[in-house]
Amino acid sequence: MAKTTKHPIRVLVVDDHAIVREGICHLLAAQRDLKIVGQAANGAQALAQIAACQPDVVLMDIAMPEMSGLEATQKIATQFPGTRVLILTQHETTDYILPLLRAGAAGYLLKAATAEELTRAIRATHAEGAFLPPNVLHTLVEGVAARAAQGHSPLSEREREILRLVGEGWSVNEVAKKLCISAKTVITHRGNIMEKIGAHNTVELIKYAIREGIVKA
Repeated sequence: MAKTTKHPIRVLVVDDHAIVREGICHLLAAQRDLKIVGQAANGAQALAQIAACQPDVVLMDIAMPEMSGLEATQKIATQFPGTRVLILTQHETTDYILPLLRAGAAGYLLKAATAEELTRAIRATHAEGAFLPPNVLHTLVEGVAARAAQGHSPLSEREREILRLVGEGWSVNEVAKKLCISAKTVITHRGNIMEKIGAHNTVELIKYAIREGIVKA
């Protein structure tokens, strides 16, 4: 059911890059019907901010230290059902979209969006409780269809590649060097893998990799 209110929509901005948060806040400050009530650099800070300032909509990044956007979204859906989460990210694959929607996200927007698209997404998420732009919806439909036709693995090709190297005993820095990516990116991928498969440590990661044939026993 749509929400109707004469009060400004209260928005919390969550992103681990300060310059991104500040840019978004500056952009939204020009909108009379939107009010920034807080900022957070990770999911844990976001939960504390929600309890303190009670936002209507949380703009949530995915890859962040301490607590990811996925874990934070799950907790918000349980602890603060009146607050709606709009994911704002650079990740546009089904491997990211589906888990976040299942976790309770009300909307999903790419960081390539324009300022007008962002403000429209916030308003729609608040008023309708759901927002998926055409490009995200297209990706989602194609991804679901492909999984149904080919069988489903919760991991992307990059995640399977990283899991294989971790399972073979390579360190984070070694994996980063081998794949020409940063160690932070490897850590983020490893955290996403653990969330997707329900692993809590490296041993469980390796067991999963062996069971799925990603790593030979």
